[in-house]
Amino acid sequence: MIPGKKIRVLVVDDSLLARSMITKGLSAHPRIEIVGFAINTLDARQKIPALNPDVVTMDVEMPGQNGIEFLKEYLPTHPIPVILVSSLNLKVFDALAAGAVDFVRKPTTDDTRASFITALAQKVLVASMSRVRVARPAAVSAASSAAGAAVAAAAPSAPAGLLGGSPALNSVVIGLGASTGGTEATLEVMKRLPADIPPMVIVQHMPKGFTAMYANRLNNLCQMEVREAKNGDELRRGLALVAPADLQARIVRIGDKYTISCTPGEKVSGHRPSVDALFQSMSEVVRCKMVGIIMTGMGQDGAAGLLAMRRKGAYTIGQDQESSVVYGMPKVAHDIGAVCTQAPCEGVAGVLLRHLKTL
Repeated sequence: MIPGKKIRVLVVDDSLLARSMITKGLSAHPRIEIVGFAINTLDARQKIPALNPDVVTMDVEMPGQNGIEFLKEYLPTHPIPVILVSSLNLKVFDALAAGAVDFVRKPTTDDTRASFITALAQKVLVASMSRVRVARPAAVSAASSAAGAAVAAAAPSAPAGLLGGSPALNSVVIGLGASTGGTEATLEVMKRLPADIPPMVIVQHMPKGFTAMYANRLNNLCQMEVREAKNGDELRRGLALVAPADLQARIVRIGDKYTISCTPGEKVSGHRPSVDALFQSMSEVVRCKMVGIIMTGMGQDGAAGLLAMRRKGAYTIGQDQESSVVYGMPKVAHDIGAVCTQAPCEGVAGVLLRHLKTL
């Protein structure tokens, strides 16, 4: 984006009330210009070339062709940042898989409209600087293949017992943090890991209500057990816990065991849950081997915590620029010296597994 230039937004929603709310709310932002609206995906298909928006906001469920079908058809040939505006709906993740950049939950009451507009405006700003990654065939792009040839040795579906019964891996804790673009990036990592992976804790910036659905999605698509964390859950091998939205997740040590604390609290680095809060707690309390992974996302959440982990002897991995939807969080982490190894999204699991096999 040219500095000072307003971000041009097209609003796509079949609801007049929703269109009016979004148009009025975003128009009040000094850096956003609403260039028009569309009442369905057919209308959007005609208006996007004519109006040339920088970002599109789109409802998921609309009469005729829904948002998911539109994204699958349109984005491969016309990549444009799309932000989903949705109710609490599992189909959001299908739309993200089809190439949408991010999503925001529609307000359920008048009291939440202001926070909804604030969140949507911030996501528009981020989306205007993002890289659109559309669903691809199994074959990886040439650029990604070259970048990841040395680290993508792990098969897309790793054998369940790939790590074996090494007792050393019972004393490893893995933390992973991501934001914009992270739902699919994290899935790309997790689906390449075996069922006997050391305990993992995942922080993904996400609206309240969606983290449980996201954990279930990972659980259905990956070999290890994945679920939304509950306060006091014990970390164990073969289990990945997703930090609940609107709570801070930190690791707690009790004797030779580790549990997760999920409690209300102030935002850290602008987020709740915060990657920094998780990583910082790991650097302070984890006495066994640990690994930190930072993935795509805007801002710098997680960078300082990852550096603290590395200074305590952790092995740290950062997603590379080419494969990131937004190369913000991993860039800051890399630039301050928090990252041991960078890898493309598809290669992160391979890097992790190769490291674990050395323990």
